[in-house]
Amino acid sequence: MLKDADYHVHLKGIDIGYGGKRYSAAATIMSQEQPQRPQTSDESTEQEPNKYGASKPLTSKEAAIMKTTENHALGKTQKSAPGVTIGEALEASAMTRAGNKAVDMSDAAAIQAAEMRATKKSETEAGGVGAIAQSAATKNSRASPFMEKTTLSDVVSNARERLSSDKTVTKEDAEGVIGAEIRNKKDMITTPGGVAASVAASATLNQNK
Repeated sequence: MLKDADYHVHLKGIDIGYGGKRYSAAATIMSQEQPQRPQTSDESTEQEPNKYGASKPLTSKEAAIMKTTENHALGKTQKSAPGVTIGEALEASAMTRAGNKAVDMSDAAAIQAAEMRATKKSETEAGGVGAIAQSAATKNSRASPFMEKTTLSDVVSNARERLSSDKTVTKEDAEGVIGAEIRNKKDMITTPGGVAASVAASATLNQNK
């Protein structure tokens, strides 16, 4: 079983720690260093360097979406808020390729962790985004391969409306959400563009303002 001491994250100058192990900015969560095969010319043009907290490099399209989300959040932030909020970070994950994936238990755990940090409560709220995510993940796990499944986008696209309160994302929030997501994944790797990656990206953005 994975132990807390096995993890540590370093993102663009922010020491986002999950235990004692250190990672490069290009690999937010990896259980161990993996040998890198040379990239082909096609791969190098298709992928952007990873600066958004994902465990694998984002495609150029995903990176563009995350950049657009950053710009949108910054525009709002300059007028009204001190930084990107947890609700905005959740909604950002709906706009990446991860938004089209069926919600699973790792997504639900990350969303629940994000909600509890936003509301500063020790449990999720009835009818809140965390409860909805858990219900969707449970339903998806029981669905047949031919049944339509609830996607991440379905759950978090209006996350701010489903949060009773919200707050600016901090590195501590990112640590909690990353930990919740990887504890519920067999490969122990964050989903590129997913909930943990979006929250980590937002923490980085807020820290670097």
